[in-house]
This record gives sequence, C-alpha cells and structure tokens, in this order.
Amino acid sequence: MEKSRNFWDKSLFKGCPASPRVWQCLRDWYKTPLGKYLDTIEQQQLDEILPNLFGYHIGQVGLTGDENLLRSSRISHHFVSDFIVDEPLNRAGCKTLPDLLPFASDSVDVLLLPHVLEFCKTPHDVLREVERVLIAEGHVVILGFNPLGLFSLWRLFFLGRRIVPWCGRFYTVTRLKDWLSLLGFDFVMTHYYCYRPPIQHKGIMSKLKIIEAFTSKLFRIFGGSYVIVARKRSVTLTPIRTRWHAQKVVAGLVEPMMPHDNNKQQNSDGQAE
Repeated sequence: MEKSRNFWDKSLFKGCPASPRVWQCLRDWYKTPLGKYLDTIEQQQLDEILPNLFGYHIGQVGLTGDENLLRSSRISHHFVSDFIVDEPLNRAGCKTLPDLLPFASDSVDVLLLPHVLEFCKTPHDVLREVERVLIAEGHVVILGFNPLGLFSLWRLFFLGRRIVPWCGRFYTVTRLKDWLSLLGFDFVMTHYYCYRPPIQHKGIMSKLKIIEAFTSKLFRIFGGSYVIVARKRSVTLTPIRTRWHAQKVVAGLVEPMMPHDNNKQQNSDGQAE
C-alpha cells in the first residue's frame, strides 16, 4: 500500500489535479454534455472494433463513464480495473495502478485503455505492463486525445491547461506507433473521430453536425480523439546459420567451404595458429 501511496502523491502535470483525483475529475467531465457526446462516439467506435477481436478474456483498464465500454465484445469474460482508490468499485472488478496491473503475464487476449496514457506519469511503463499481460497475438485498443485536433487547439487558446481533461499530455498517433513498435507490437489500424469544437452547449453542438461530416473527410487527422488497435507480435525462434570460412584458391582450384570452428585450433607447439 505504501508503494501505491507514493505513486499518487505528486501532481502529474502543471495545473492538473493530483492523482487519484485526476481520474475522478475525468469521470466527472464525462458527465458533462461534451463528455457524454464524446462517450457516445467512443462507444460507437468500439462497437465496430471489438466484435472483430476474439479470445477468452477482455479487460478495460480505467473507467471514464459509469459503465464499461466492452458491451459489444463477443468475448465471454469481461473485466474492468479502475484507478479510483477512494470510491466503491461498482461492478468495475478490481482496483489497480496504471503501471502495476494485477494480472498474470500472457493471460489476457484484449486490453482497452480509454484515455489512460494522457494522465499517467510514466506512459512507457503502462505500455510495458500491457505487453506483459497480453498473450502472443493479443490486442491493445487505445483511446486518446489528439494533440493535432480541435480539442487540443481549444485547450491551447481558450481553456488553458488547468482543467481536466485539458491538463493532460496528449500524444500523437505517430509517437504511440513508435512506442508500440519498440515493445513488439504490430500496428493494425487507427481512426480519428469527434470533429466538432469542444462546446458544452447541446444546441450548438447539434448544429455543428454538418461541419463534422465535412471535416472528417477532408481533414481526417484533425479529429479531437483517435482509437488505435495494435497486436502483440508472437515471438519466434530465429535459426542460427553456420559460419563458413572464406574460400581459398590453391593451384587454380577452389577448396571446399568448411564450417567455422569457434574454438581456436592449437598447433603442435600448443600455440594458436
């Protein structure tokens, strides 16, 4: 328990609430009109992705809304691991830290990370834990805020960095691809969504629907958020080839190539040739 207390003591980013309060603030933001709008779109995205991912166990790391996002998955066993340490879990399953997942290695088929990396002190450690927990050919699904999208511009010019979720660190798809590749993941797909400005007024948001249909086709990478799917690469043994001596020409003839002996040959005097 002491380790978890030390992990949550310091604030993650300048102006951002200290954890675990930051996760509760994110949950509260998802209850606003804009948060509910984003939650609806993200559920629609996952409803298209999760039915195509198979296995025996699927998990969600961290809660954004009151319900988990795994409803459309065909996998029979669902579980949710929440970061809120001061509240009852309410069907979440278990409590955890982002970089210390309480699951056995090579035990989970699919893991969903909904806006986890933006509010973690060490996102690399979180992805290492994901790699450890997933089985070979298992999938990770990441929901993230796009630093190139309208959400990030709105944060920069209007809302500032002192309110969740604007105080988090937003990572580009390219950077996440690099991190995942180094950890042995193959990139499967990405999709951008939410092209409306982050306005809390329901009436204005509904009128901007035509803008979203236009910008999603012409300015695809400027969506407010994105979803990434990556597959853990299966480890295969690489055969070691026999090293061969260079060919020698003797009296116009080529000597046959012989396997290389790593042990140094000794001459009759006991010295290496």
